[in-house]
Amino acid sequence: MKTNIKNLLLPIISALIIFIFSAAYVFGGQKDYSEAERRLLNKFPEVSLSSVSDGKFMDDFESYSLDQFPARDTMRSIKALTEFFIFGNTECNGFYVEDGHLVKIEYPQDDSMLDYAAAKFKRLCEMYFKDKNCNIYFSLVPDKGAFLAEKAGVLSFDYDNFADNMIQRLPDMNYIDIFPYLSADDYYTTDPHWRQEKITDVANALSEAMGNPLSDSYETVKLDVPFYGAYYGQAALPKQPDDICYLTNDTIKGCTVKKLDDKTGEFVYSEMYNMENANGRDPYEMFLSGSQPIMVIENSNADTEKELVLFRDSYGSSLAPLLAESYKKITLIDIRYIDSNFLGAFVDFNETDDVLFMYSTLILNSSTSMR
Repeated sequence: MKTNIKNLLLPIISALIIFIFSAAYVFGGQKDYSEAERRLLNKFPEVSLSSVSDGKFMDDFESYSLDQFPARDTMRSIKALTEFFIFGNTECNGFYVEDGHLVKIEYPQDDSMLDYAAAKFKRLCEMYFKDKNCNIYFSLVPDKGAFLAEKAGVLSFDYDNFADNMIQRLPDMNYIDIFPYLSADDYYTTDPHWRQEKITDVANALSEAMGNPLSDSYETVKLDVPFYGAYYGQAALPKQPDDICYLTNDTIKGCTVKKLDDKTGEFVYSEMYNMENANGRDPYEMFLSGSQPIMVIENSNADTEKELVLFRDSYGSSLAPLLAESYKKITLIDIRYIDSNFLGAFVDFNETDDVLFMYSTLILNSSTSMR
């Protein structure tokens, strides 16, 4: 009798579990976005004769089911904790932990991506700066794995080789080396970005190399919000949040900031530090309002008439305010969000004195995001 009960319990429990999860799929509703992973989630795929016959529907359905799995974030955390603390793995979900930092594994170096980036930069110079009397510079921002990967014993770029490869591909640009001014402590522990309050020496090194040594001092303002960076949710590991601060002074307060409205094609007033974003989904987007195709910082109190064009990724958002002292005007361009061919319609390059291409290893090793 006991054996019969046991034999009945297993299929009943299994059926109950299947029913609960099926009901959760049906009645739980689809999520469009994962706050933890900061990405769009796959939706239920379109059913058609062709998609079913060629197998695309099943491939898309598998991606959908993984993204929409009930309690997915909890399951991801359990998996990560198990891998790290029970099985003793050094990495999980593409991340590792070292010196309190969550770090994304970046490997291998993709030379084709470096070729693409270099070709894009050269074409921009040919289109907008040919025969102009301006100085053109290049600088490379290392991701924090440059300071932690070897200690953690995980695969990573050879960062010296990475830099040498880019220098060789851009022989007509003056390279500014900022590696000596950085360490792991200059980055957030839960996010890939650097801390603005830690990079004043980087800003000075860049500005001095371009002939404009900085003299300003800064007031550090700490936000009263916990900062759970992009890596916090992606790694699915418990971690204390970071503090997030910004730097200000009379120069920064006196600047006028504008951004290109991608709907109207007109420039509208913006903020150096966007407090609405500071309290939003990603507080790092407080710096120059996050991802923007074109931003302009004007310093009417500058002791110079010099203008800088900064081609950049998100690391430039927190750096640019620190360079404002040295220029009458700084134009920031992010070619991930605007086609390079159309820049001349929005930016007057004739008055440019300095041009700086400053990109992170993260973007350069995946440079097809540049348009």
